[in-house]
Amino acid sequence: MSVTQDKVRAVDTPEYAVTLRNAGLAGAGGAGFPTYAKWERLEEVDSLLVNHQESEPNYYMDKWLGRERADELASLFDGLLGHAFDRIVISTKRADRDEWLGELETATDARIYEPADLPIDSDETGIVIAYTADKYEFGMESVLMRIVADVVMQGEELPMDHGWIVQNTETLFNVYRALVDGEPTTEKFVHVDGRVPTHRFLEVPVGTPATALLEAAGRSASLEANEVILDGGPGWCFEIEQPPETFGVRKRTNCLLVIEESVVAENRLGSGGRVNVLAPAAWKQSSHETELTATLAPDRVEVPLITNPDFEGVVTPSEPIVQAADEVQAGEMIAQPADGISVAQHATIDGTVTAVDDESITIERADAEATGASTTHATTEADPHWIYWTWCSACGRYLPEPRLETGRATEIVCRGCR
Repeated sequence: MSVTQDKVRAVDTPEYAVTLRNAGLAGAGGAGFPTYAKWERLEEVDSLLVNHQESEPNYYMDKWLGRERADELASLFDGLLGHAFDRIVISTKRADRDEWLGELETATDARIYEPADLPIDSDETGIVIAYTADKYEFGMESVLMRIVADVVMQGEELPMDHGWIVQNTETLFNVYRALVDGEPTTEKFVHVDGRVPTHRFLEVPVGTPATALLEAAGRSASLEANEVILDGGPGWCFEIEQPPETFGVRKRTNCLLVIEESVVAENRLGSGGRVNVLAPAAWKQSSHETELTATLAPDRVEVPLITNPDFEGVVTPSEPIVQAADEVQAGEMIAQPADGISVAQHATIDGTVTAVDDESITIERADAEATGASTTHATTEADPHWIYWTWCSACGRYLPEPRLETGRATEIVCRGCR
């Protein structure tokens, strides 16, 4: 058994949710709901559905992870299999198989289902790769469950009500980093597209200002009078109703789009604010960066206290535990989970806290040589992070103490209960 499998299986089932909560995981696409809330129901499920669909024509992060991090993902799946799940089904488009799936097929030694073979057999166990037709709506959780698992969800039902947890690939890579490497979620893979000179595929710290992304795509950070920026892909995106300099990349931000205002107005769907601009543009035929080319090192980040503000009232914003003038290191917990559904937040760069408000924590980079919106550099292995993972065994409240560089305490009593 590999070291990875040992580490994953060493975690007791109830601790998965605790670990993911303190590591700050939220869905790396779509709604951005706190990941641990699904894993709290682990005793009720026996199946993991990996949404590897890449639900937009200009997205490559999941495909890239499946190819370039195939061994890590396969080790995670092996560790979870038989310990947390009886079967793990990776669902992806058949059209992507030749270019993107060879390494993942080999690493997982998965049983293959072609589109005509779906849904999978109800008694299937182990690791399965379920190929689907090339339709972008298959990226929707409810549709994917019906096509792959023959499960039709009604009303407000969730996959967990039918014995399944659904996660996309980037989220599961963050699960790997939390369980195996002891690292919180501080970085995000993101594309930049639309009215930009160059489509980009970047890795950025959570909270990176939109201005840094625009500059990395070769254009001015200032929008023209007839432009808007959107969070999401061309088929499923939402207008960002704040200036680019104040919008920080969220844990669910997969793409930043710059679109002409009139096009957005013509393609807004209903009252929910969703914009679908797939039809007006030949996104799939345009020139794309399909490989991760660089990371950004912005001189300032705005770390949100809630990944998706639309969930406020259901999800509780994190509670800041830092204040202005505090010095922080990347990976250090700066906001603890609040009561209710809530996750921790961590510093995403080394620097000084310059502002704390109800929505975000602002950190200015410590590096005095950093100038402009950001610097760009090749991707390297990250330095070990400090993670403060612990919870009070008496009252159950999650706290950022004691400070431990690695591992986590098995039993801690907070100061209030001593």
